Amino acid sequence: MITAIVMIKADVHRIPEVAEAIADIDGVSEVYSVTGGVDLIAVVRVRRHEDLAEVIPGRVNKVPGVTSSDTHISFQAYSKHDLESAFAIGW
Repeated sequence: MITAIVMIKADVHRIPEVAEAIADIDGVSEVYSVTGGVDLIAVVRVRRHEDLAEVIPGRVNKVPGVTSSDTHISFQAYSKHDLESAFAIGW
């Protein structure tokens, strides 16, 4: 599974609608409204790198109200939650 973290700037008057539209896109697992230099952070999980092109520039960036985005592709997860899940299934 490939995970990408997408930092999104949106029209300030449309942030809730933009967030909901992005959350409805297949491949987007979570969308957070945040403080700082961006308005939203979306977590995208897909099976293949090629799928990122369809989800991010193909759908996320085309949501009305999205003004720009910056994508970061994850190399490895270091989450305690993930490690506990792996051991729970016998890994």
